[in-house]
Amino acid sequence: MFLILTLALLPLGLIALVASLQAIRTADLEKEALLRVAVTQSARKLTADLQSDRTALELTVNALASPGGETGICQRLELFLTSHDRDGGHFYIYDRRGERLCGSPVPEPAGIAIAERFEGKDAQLLPASQFLVSRVRSRNGALVGFAYYSRAHLESVADPATALQNRQLTLRQGDARMVISRPGGPPISGHSSSLSARLDPPDIVLTMSVRDPPATIARMLSLFLPLVMWFAAAAVGWFVVNRLLIRPLVLLRRSVAAYHPGEVLEPLQKVRTPAQEIVALGETFREISEDVATHEAEMAQGLETQRKLTREVHHRVKNNLQIIASLINLHARSAHDPEAVEAYASIQRRVDALSVVHRNHFAELEDNRGVGVRPLISELSASLRATAPTQARRFGIQIDADDLHISQDVAVPIAFLLTELVELAMMLDPHGAMRIAVRGVADRDNRALLSVRSSGLRASEAMTIHLAERYGRVLTGLSRQLRAPLDHDAEAGGYTIEISVIP
Repeated sequence: MFLILTLALLPLGLIALVASLQAIRTADLEKEALLRVAVTQSARKLTADLQSDRTALELTVNALASPGGETGICQRLELFLTSHDRDGGHFYIYDRRGERLCGSPVPEPAGIAIAERFEGKDAQLLPASQFLVSRVRSRNGALVGFAYYSRAHLESVADPATALQNRQLTLRQGDARMVISRPGGPPISGHSSSLSARLDPPDIVLTMSVRDPPATIARMLSLFLPLVMWFAAAAVGWFVVNRLLIRPLVLLRRSVAAYHPGEVLEPLQKVRTPAQEIVALGETFREISEDVATHEAEMAQGLETQRKLTREVHHRVKNNLQIIASLINLHARSAHDPEAVEAYASIQRRVDALSVVHRNHFAELEDNRGVGVRPLISELSASLRATAPTQARRFGIQIDADDLHISQDVAVPIAFLLTELVELAMMLDPHGAMRIAVRGVADRDNRALLSVRSSGLRASEAMTIHLAERYGRVLTGLSRQLRAPLDHDAEAGGYTIEISVIP
């Protein structure tokens, strides 16, 4: 409906607008022609007035420059200029020595230096003193005469016969500019029309500017009335379409965009629209959201059940490992051979290490963050010291670890790796100590560096034998599970390996 109303009324509005623009263009052409006639007429009048006064001044200067010149000619020149200029006509005649021969009784306007009286153009604008001066030299070059024209006189002479409102006359000569009309009023600004005509001498240009009529609200409304009517009809159509169709669709889109799984959509609960298609669409979204909410509840219930089963599995595994560790401990008490006792203790340490991993994983299961590195190493160190051989009861373990988390697949080989290294260090240096550090790798959120350092892990003949017999193969197998090389610093007694962490 909105498109039909818009397209139906737009051609009529455009036709009326083109007709109005054509009428305005015709009026502008007529105004330009009238302005051209007026500026041409003003330039001719001003040129004729300057030429007549210049001729009279030239006759006077030549008469005074000739031998036995008549002195009374100055009075006749003054009478002639006064008849043309209501301000009295200002003229001055000088010889080469700078002496005034005759002239008007009022002081000469400022603007021409004494040294420049015989130099310069025949006509010159003096914007500072608001005068136009006409310069005439005698034929023999002995005398020079000046005729000054005030701004008021120039305006009265150049006033066009046509009645042009808001006009402004300006004389220009090079960079010099003098406004000869509207001296006290503000200059014409904004939209205006200007035309120019040259005077004689041709380096002076007369410019007439006429301000265009202001664009009033009534004039703009009369010009754009067809488009205003078209816009009003389009606005009414838009209001109807917006209320009946667009607004319900926008509210429906916002409701769908703000939808969260598990909610039930009621997009058109506060909106009434006669469009049955939109109502049906809203009902469809409501039914879909109800189905999704039902499935979400079922999935949440299934996830909770699976979480409980997983907790139960870890709990049972932990209990089974504790039972195995207790059985090993009972068998170790009945053994009398030191080698058998040490073998039982070695097996128990590894079972305890696996139990520690399951216990820490069970503790972090609710937050789904993985196994904490710091509590895992701390509990493992305490368990290893508790099951240490008698000669290594005072073996010290220092832990320096960042707050990092690892998966269970990484925690199990790390626990076994630390168990092997601690057992090896206790065996080679029972009275020594060990430092275990875990630091995150810079610029890599998913990697960390595990380092183990102890004096018992330094290169020695006994360590070479133990590595060759058993520990070397185990450490190599665990590093393969961690998918990283295990570096050994034999001189410092340290092992380092890069492990994966949960970012």
